[in-house]
Amino acid sequence: MTMKAVICREFAPRAELTLEDIPSPAPGAGEVLIDVEACGINFFDGLMVEGNYQTRPDRPFTPGSEVAGIVSAVGDGVTSIKPGQRVLAFNGTGGYAEQAIALAERVYRIPDSMRFEEAAGFLITYATSHHALKDRAGLRAGETLLVLGAAGGVGLTAVEIGKQLGARVIAAASTEEKLALCRQHGADETINYAQEDLRAKLRELTDGRGVDVVYDPVGGATSETALRGLAVNGRHLVIGFAAGDIPRIAINLLLLKQSSLIGVFWGAFARANPALQSANMVELFSWFEQGKLKPHICAVHPLSGYAEALDAVMERTARGKVVLAVKAQGGDRNERAAA
Repeated sequence: MTMKAVICREFAPRAELTLEDIPSPAPGAGEVLIDVEACGINFFDGLMVEGNYQTRPDRPFTPGSEVAGIVSAVGDGVTSIKPGQRVLAFNGTGGYAEQAIALAERVYRIPDSMRFEEAAGFLITYATSHHALKDRAGLRAGETLLVLGAAGGVGLTAVEIGKQLGARVIAAASTEEKLALCRQHGADETINYAQEDLRAKLRELTDGRGVDVVYDPVGGATSETALRGLAVNGRHLVIGFAAGDIPRIAINLLLLKQSSLIGVFWGAFARANPALQSANMVELFSWFEQGKLKPHICAVHPLSGYAEALDAVMERTARGKVVLAVKAQGGDRNERAAA
């Protein structure tokens, strides 16, 4: 049997990706085969295709690290997941396809109320922010959190999770439209850093004290400005570099504020600590079922529209999560799988 999949044959500009018919995969020991209903688009997908990501898979490969769908088959030794179950998975690569393989320990059953598009946009963004704010920064109730790039896929989840952890959340973004979206997702204060002086505004909003935690998926010049806006004993979380530039930070800033610069690589954490990651997912799913987390899917594209979808993420025009709808899946498809 064959399936359609997006193929990267060599590290090259993403325009060279192709949609092809390839043999369908089969699950090995400890693996699960998923009929993909939806796949999330992530910034690192484009970096990986171009050979600019810390993970460089063997070629040819299919990009796409988070999928949602229905379990089609399981390999030897898999007892926790069964065919027919509705799941999401962190599969590393292979998601821009009609079927995908994932290790069973990275597959999670989704709530009946969660649609496939929501599930495909849930895992990496929410799990990254949850791990960053709870495990890495130790964000506490009453502290102040600054979220840079707050209207992006991970940014909005950081706003929501920051509120769940009891923080005062300041959302920073580049347009009033983006900031309105941040307020809808719970931001207490907003800063338009295209029009306002970020450092001066932070001093104003914190009475000169500074913020306790910075959530930074942006990088570039904004990173140092935010770092200078930390309070004493503040923590600056390095999530990614959507601006394209990796900043060079004067480390004396850490000494003067007695602050910390903390790297966050959720994928490595999830692979090394599957039990802790599963516990985190239990909490996230609980918050979702309580209506406290509301995934914002800003665009859904068919599999054939992968190029447009990836461009929207790489060019930072997305307002939330972009998803591929790999199969036609109206409401009845979601409901039938949940039954």
